[in-house]
Amino acid sequence: QVQLVESGGGLVQAGGSLRLSCVASGSIFGINAMGWFRQAPGKQRELVAGFINGGSTMYADSVKGRFTFSRDNAKNTVYLQMNSLNPEDTGVYYCNADIYSEYGGPMVLYWGQGTQVTVSS
Repeated sequence: QVQLVESGGGLVQAGGSLRLSCVASGSIFGINAMGWFRQAPGKQRELVAGFINGGSTMYADSVKGRFTFSRDNAKNTVYLQMNSLNPEDTGVYYCNADIYSEYGGPMVLYWGQGTQVTVSS
């Protein structure tokens, strides 16, 4: 079994910063992709930033230049440094990961429970 646990959300004023972390633990043989999504009230979940093995990091246009995605492969952890936050960044931020638990096994998509980010104006 695999678990993704996010942390680092909270309440911040516009222009402020937050750093989110997501740790994957459990039966992990390899991680093919990992990223951050967010869901604002009344809106669909959208990709914020992430990577696929062999590819470059992707960012939503709305966060380019403000958010930075990074990862620590040894710790199965990804981070999202969020600067110059604005109220439109408010939402629940979810981590997801495409993980295979054994060599030659199936890839399974996992989601974390989400962490709330609220940006006040």
